Amino acid sequence: MAKIYTIPNIITFVSIILIPIILYLLFSENPNIVLLAGALFIISSISDYFDGYLARTLNQSSKLGTLLDPIADKLLIASVIVVLVDTDVITNIHVIPAIIILLREIAISGLREFLAKLNTEMPVSKLAKYKTTFQMISLSILIISLGFELNDLLWNIGLVTLWIAAIITLLSGYNYMAKGLKHI
Repeated sequence: MAKIYTIPNIITFVSIILIPIILYLLFSENPNIVLLAGALFIISSISDYFDGYLARTLNQSSKLGTLLDPIADKLLIASVIVVLVDTDVITNIHVIPAIIILLREIAISGLREFLAKLNTEMPVSKLAKYKTTFQMISLSILIISLGFELNDLLWNIGLVTLWIAAIITLLSGYNYMAKGLKHI
């Protein structure tokens, strides 16, 4: 079996393929279709954990997986944030944590690219893993609230967790920048 066709890589490929489907379903007027989008988002989010776990457990880590896994996460989170802002699920002052999340992802991706040119790696921190988890939980709740036609309780829980995710995102971004700037 070629290193490209490992179980973890296939899971990552499927997650990437699901992104446009999730986005399309989020624009539906039918709450059941939106809930399907939420279910697919949750499956993609959970698969993020399993692809890494399986890569380590089955000794199937690959350069392609190392490249695609974080890209898949960022594409999923960023595109869903954009759609939730566009569909007014995330509005007003709550757009601020959404922007914080997007800007941090862009900044840290740029920092990682710069450090790669210096042959310097920056491993994923525990705080960054918590950040991704909170982002995925928050967006899952917000999508589900949309499926239940913006159920106020779910929507408010989703917004609170979005703010928590943004705070963790800022802390994680600060830690990466502080470490990365030492190499400049």
